[in-house]
Amino acid sequence: MNGLLSSLASQPLVCDGAMGTQLLAQGLESGECGMLWNVERPDVVRGVHEAYRQAGCRLITTNTFGGSSSALGRHNLEARMAELNRAGAQNARKAAGDTAWVLGDVGPFGDFLEPLGDMTAEELSEIFRLQMAALAEGGADAILIETMSDPAEAEVALSAARDFAGLPAIATFAFQKTRDGKFRTMMGTEAAEAVSRAVAAGADIVGANCGTELSLADYVDLARELVRAAGKNPVIVQPNAGSPQLVDGQTVYRATPDEMAAMVPELLKAGVRIIGGCCGTSPAHLAAMAKRCSCS
Repeated sequence: MNGLLSSLASQPLVCDGAMGTQLLAQGLESGECGMLWNVERPDVVRGVHEAYRQAGCRLITTNTFGGSSSALGRHNLEARMAELNRAGAQNARKAAGDTAWVLGDVGPFGDFLEPLGDMTAEELSEIFRLQMAALAEGGADAILIETMSDPAEAEVALSAARDFAGLPAIATFAFQKTRDGKFRTMMGTEAAEAVSRAVAAGADIVGANCGTELSLADYVDLARELVRAAGKNPVIVQPNAGSPQLVDGQTVYRATPDEMAAMVPELLKAGVRIIGGCCGTSPAHLAAMAKRCSCS
């Protein structure tokens, strides 16, 4: 396959959607560590990856969102960090074959950097570096640093990613729309600043995944801001399946595949180069989106 960045220069690409909800539908218990399934039920994890690939996704994300040693520590699994991340990348690699790229997924470490928290930038950099090393060993084609709220944390992760020359680094943030009508992270950082800092820190691709109470129209507006701030860097947008609603104690995302697909032309018009899904999305959503993207 051609390199990811060179392919993006000639055509937009479709990324996959949610993993957690798909595993829950397969029997994962709430609160259970889904990354254990990378080694205990790899057939199920690969099945989710394969469903997204068959839906037309050219970017397959590893099941390692909470795979840092600090995040795994909540499950007393920090000693298995390398094993679980390496297996996560291998599962995705098998499903992707030679027709899709594997994104090694790195999520937030789960706390705050100094001075709000106890973690130093140097300590966090090593945590991220070790996770990324396991993902690269397992066959990841790029490093995806996602759902970031603190630009400083994203900068530390991007610094760690520079140790893996040749693997593109992607940084995405989670946004909410505040009362003043601006898109900000949970830490209060505006979209343009978050993206600009990620680009300055070495991100090859920048954008947004997830969001708090954002409508599909909000994601299109956000996409325009991200593209303006990103300059020449490609932008990725992975919306939730609409704004979540609480129904009988359960979080429900109501946007249908057709509704998600209808926003694709607007995202492309805004200049987005990678379109995917986040919370509440499924292979059915991504199949409908890929058809409208005409880039599967």
